[in-house]
Amino acid sequence: MSPAHGLDLSGAIQTGPVEVVDGDGLRLNGKAIRLHGIDAPEREQTCRDAHGSEWPCGTVATNRLAMLVRDKLVTCTEVDRDRYDRVVALCKAAGVDLGGTMVAEGLAWAYLRYSDSYNTVEASARQQAIGIWAASNQPPWEYRETARVRPSKVLECLIKGNISQSGARIYHIPGGRSYAATRISEAKGERWFCTEEEAQTAGWRAPRG
Repeated sequence: MSPAHGLDLSGAIQTGPVEVVDGDGLRLNGKAIRLHGIDAPEREQTCRDAHGSEWPCGTVATNRLAMLVRDKLVTCTEVDRDRYDRVVALCKAAGVDLGGTMVAEGLAWAYLRYSDSYNTVEASARQQAIGIWAASNQPPWEYRETARVRPSKVLECLIKGNISQSGARIYHIPGGRSYAATRISEAKGERWFCTEEEAQTAGWRAPRG
């Protein structure tokens, strides 16, 4: 996607009911559309609130966008194409700017790498400490990069460092009783280890019993 600091709204305009893909993605008339100027949390991404508790920001963002377009005709004006040849568009539902609303409500970052359209809107949301700005959270572009490198790490380091609800740090080795059921959330501080010694040195212990 090429930088678009000055919007060129001379592109094609499409109107119709839409299907929500995620917090910044729609499908209109069968065509994938990415909302211009914003980057919302990935669907599986979690964030922290002001108290340090985890919340499903990706799901919340997706649901909020779905609410904004429900039972409404959406009009999208093409601004650009991204590297996957998806249409990047400024979209409105009943005259409401979808991208701007998501950023204003703290459910998406202004994608300043490509546009400064929502820079001021983001600054206001940050000042109010709402949504993603209630705590220090990982932007989705960094989250995606982490997700891309994670598989190679998992192949090399198979010991799961889990943090229980009580805060206990417990590691699980392949073949262990709870290994298959344990899910690792790096956003919560959980991690993978290559050896038991490494896990113990980092403060994790083996499961009891």
